[in-house]
Amino acid sequence: MSDIGYSYLKSALKLSAFKPTRPAKVASVLRVTLTPETLLIPEKVAPKDENPLTHLLFALKHEGINLQILSQALKKIAAQDLLAAINATPTATYVRIACYLWEAFNKQDLVGAPAISGNAVNLFDPQRYITGPNVRHAKWRVNFNGLGSLDYCATVEITPRITAWLESKILQRANDLVSHLGVAASDRAIAWAYLSETKSSFEIERESASPSKAEAFVELLKKAHITSQLDEANLVALQNTVITNPLDLASCYRHQQNWLSSALRGAAGVTYIPPPPALVEDLMKGLVDFANNAPKQIDPIVAAAIISFGFVFIHPFMDGNGRLSRFLFHHALCQSGQLKNGLLLPVSIAMKRHENEYLTTLKTFSEPARQMWNVLWIENDHYDMTFNSEESIYRYWNATACVEFGLEMAEQALDKDLKEEIAFLTQYDRMHLSINNQYDVRGKDLNILMLGCIDQKGTISANRRKKFALTVPTEVFDAIEKAYEKEFAGNQ
Repeated sequence: MSDIGYSYLKSALKLSAFKPTRPAKVASVLRVTLTPETLLIPEKVAPKDENPLTHLLFALKHEGINLQILSQALKKIAAQDLLAAINATPTATYVRIACYLWEAFNKQDLVGAPAISGNAVNLFDPQRYITGPNVRHAKWRVNFNGLGSLDYCATVEITPRITAWLESKILQRANDLVSHLGVAASDRAIAWAYLSETKSSFEIERESASPSKAEAFVELLKKAHITSQLDEANLVALQNTVITNPLDLASCYRHQQNWLSSALRGAAGVTYIPPPPALVEDLMKGLVDFANNAPKQIDPIVAAAIISFGFVFIHPFMDGNGRLSRFLFHHALCQSGQLKNGLLLPVSIAMKRHENEYLTTLKTFSEPARQMWNVLWIENDHYDMTFNSEESIYRYWNATACVEFGLEMAEQALDKDLKEEIAFLTQYDRMHLSINNQYDVRGKDLNILMLGCIDQKGTISANRRKKFALTVPTEVFDAIEKAYEKEFAGNQ
């Protein structure tokens, strides 16, 4: 038997779910062994028959929870097969989980099941997955502890990288960094973070922010700290804030099919197709419910990554989704209450610096999702798009790579970008104080000359010396260059 577990279910039941990321394979090993690409299974442990329920129970035990495959497979497994299994072993953990999920996905009861007693079991193993709060299902004595609900649920496996980042307490370190600054320096660092986040967020979209666009987006980012529950009306208002083309302003979630494309012509240029319009409202309800609760229930950066990437994958508007997704990252961090005094981590700077990795992370979902659509190019921008899968591919997705990326970008935003700016401000202030203590120079002139000197790596140009010759003594120019040498030369 070449396929076992989830792979067997996908093949034998002709499921349209994504392929398992680490499929189970029978191998010459003594124990179940996880490799980066495969789960190696000893022959004695592998299923002994081709009954789909046997493979499903094997997968639950050894491969973990794959709601995308489970939601499709359990609709093709007969009720009497589950009833026979639960009546034979009413305390069996994985049979109870299978029965619980069968009822949820088929939206009907398994009539004739025995009463279940004993301790409740978790759907997601907390040693293997990042989990949410427990919601008890009394009949099957199963705790739903996923990230969301059975209407919309992302899955995040606990990896060594995720563990290391969570243990580093990024948000706490960000608060500690800013708390050691004076009020003025803190305000300037935070103002820089807002402006830099705005600039980089536009650059990721291949746009330059005009002064009016930049001002609007900065004001939007400031709203991330204002306590508010997200809903459709709220998100529409936010979309209207980031979009300046009046023809692209939304009044509700989209009722058209949207898609993303590359420079290639025809169907080959269609790189991602978000869910059909009929699914958007329901999917967004699931994501918004998660966004309104998760930042205070789980690590806020984990929640932020799921919300941000999940929003992009649903693409609820015809335009503005990218910028809004990055706003929602900040919204989750701010609503958690773990970022103080208006602080903002400029994650878009790090994302822009790692743009290829950002696109690669998006492709972990977008590429297999694109394969679920048939696209016929008619002419120009007219296409016939047919969805050949089930809505479960958009409801249940593996967010592990997205969370790893989000955590890495948050750490870089702190340890590289914010720290470097604070170091710059500290050096700038010492340089300014040195000159100001020696000479009486107009404040705006001194600031212009100092910034020019820094930009020119320690030199004030002849043109600038000439321009300010009537208001700034010659020795001040030389003093600024010397002050630069003292504060910045070794760091440039």
